Amino acid sequence: MRHFLRDDDITPAEQTAILDLADAFRNDRFHRRPLDGPRSVAVLFDKPSTRTRVSFAVGIAELGGNAVVLDAGATQRGRGEPVADTARVLDRMTDAIVWRTFAQSDLDDMAAVASVPVVNALSDDFHPCQLLADLQVVRQHKGRLAGLTLAYVGDGANNMAHSHLLAGATAGLNVRIGCPESLSPRADVVAAAERIADATDGSVLVTDDIAKAVSGADVVATDTWVSMGQEVERRGESEGRAGRRARQDSDEQSERIQTLRPYAITKETMRLAASDAIVLHDLPAYRGYEIDADVLDGTQSVIWDEAENRLHAQKALLTWLLAEGERG
Repeated sequence: MRHFLRDDDITPAEQTAILDLADAFRNDRFHRRPLDGPRSVAVLFDKPSTRTRVSFAVGIAELGGNAVVLDAGATQRGRGEPVADTARVLDRMTDAIVWRTFAQSDLDDMAAVASVPVVNALSDDFHPCQLLADLQVVRQHKGRLAGLTLAYVGDGANNMAHSHLLAGATAGLNVRIGCPESLSPRADVVAAAERIADATDGSVLVTDDIAKAVSGADVVATDTWVSMGQEVERRGESEGRAGRRARQDSDEQSERIQTLRPYAITKETMRLAASDAIVLHDLPAYRGYEIDADVLDGTQSVIWDEAENRLHAQKALLTWLLAEGERG
């Protein structure tokens, strides 16, 4: 059984096959309907979501299937049911499990017992579905992936930076991470990306020099500086504790913003990149923080194509995973 828990769960050839299928879905949204029946897919959310929730729900419907969308607080998971028990129930009733959660280890535990594909719809460590959409939009606007230079700037320690490293290296990109030293990517993820890049003729660079990261880049990408899910974590706390936590979060976020401010994507940042560089942001975006409004809404932005591609890329991923399962 094939799962998609992190970006390097697929080979370069498999990544290309999924992206080709995603392009086919973009050209004809209904050309394949592997979930006709309808077959069902469980879509679980432990964190807030707009694009992931809508794209999976619409995508599963367009594949002929039925999306069973569940929020953690409305299931027995919210009352502490073990991951393995939830997995054993869901795989008796559905054809795939899509989960947006916190710990990557929970996804690993789910996949260890599930007899249907498990898809990481975002964890604290990786966001591999987003990167399929990102690679699709780069190929859409640049015509290729291998040999291009992608600069990701901002928080290098988050899930998007990790996924850019692994997925970008798999695609043969030259991946540069521009971030403060205190927010550098995990060493094991960098090492994994370097091993992949050696085989794909890509490269990996992590630097605290934003000019070195962005200089001549074909693609410039960033992510929100505000961590997702903190609001959810505060639910259920006493009013006093929630208040103290909110003040602590506010102080921590102010410090983060000051640390990350030199890594914002502005017009000046874009002058360092190639003249025809494109700009990515996985959204939600905070204009004036990680990216300026005139860049996000400007002519180099392909952010709305990127958002749309979540639909096509995830339909392609589910179609590919189900076919892999049927091949055994």
